[in-house]
Amino acid sequence: MYIQWTIIAIKKQYLMKAMILAAGLGTRLRPLSLNKPKALVPVGNRPVIEMVINYLKGNNANEIIINAHHHHQQIVKHVDGGRPYGINIQVRVEPKILGTGGGIKNTEDFWGTEPFIVINSDILTDIDLLKAYDFHRRNKGLATLILHDQPPFNQIQINSKLDIMDITNDNCPGRLAFTGIHIIEPELLNYLPGGVFSNIIDCYRDLIRKGKPVKAYVSAGHKWRDIGTVESYILANKETLQGNPFLSGHDSRIPGSTRLRDWAIIGEKTCLEQGVEITRSILWEKVTVKKGVKVVDSIVTASREVTHNLINRYF
Repeated sequence: MYIQWTIIAIKKQYLMKAMILAAGLGTRLRPLSLNKPKALVPVGNRPVIEMVINYLKGNNANEIIINAHHHHQQIVKHVDGGRPYGINIQVRVEPKILGTGGGIKNTEDFWGTEPFIVINSDILTDIDLLKAYDFHRRNKGLATLILHDQPPFNQIQINSKLDIMDITNDNCPGRLAFTGIHIIEPELLNYLPGGVFSNIIDCYRDLIRKGKPVKAYVSAGHKWRDIGTVESYILANKETLQGNPFLSGHDSRIPGSTRLRDWAIIGEKTCLEQGVEITRSILWEKVTVKKGVKVVDSIVTASREVTHNLINRYF
């Protein structure tokens, strides 16, 4: 009972502002990100940013800002000021991409005096942000990075006091991986240059060299998946099936002659003609697959017409 009331007290105590980093070009996700920003690619027929926003809302975020560059008009239209989500959401467009550090610095006027959350737009997780936020408030670092054990990305060394001591570019035994979620003090913005491209990890390295406190919150037993690559994107979609073999979107047309094999995700308003076979594949919204065509181990992006067999193709 004591633990339950403690959790309730934490939820009542903290209302947080948050930032979603969504300005990247999605280079590792190409060709899926050529015509759609990575934040809007569908996972289980839902734009990934929708899941990130709902995750933040569920952890007491009451205002959100999103930076955008690549296909930024699509993000602005989708978010619509936050109206679909019942929360105030701003989009800060970067005409020239500023990187993770520059993007955070560019939102300096959005923050007040309280710590804020920053999360990558391609992260799907159920990590308890409120516990991490409470840890950050009690430990008084300029930033707290949420870490976990996730080879081959274990690049961060910490000490027994949960200070971050070193961040490398290589996987190393005894280290931990960054989840893509930070909790940042507004004071840290003073260490970021304005109006230029910069990487927030470089800022953290510089703070560590100067002896400034950058803390680690270590999470375990949670779900976590990024969709930064095509391979991890496929895994994320399979995980949304939750053991079910198939998922079809609203207004999709799937005739009785369709053969769905192993697993498949069929997007909204997608039309499968007679005798189509879909195997271990993801079809986005408004796709048409012509009569008798097979789609195997493939991803078909929005509004495409598939007229010939596809095997191990992404387009």
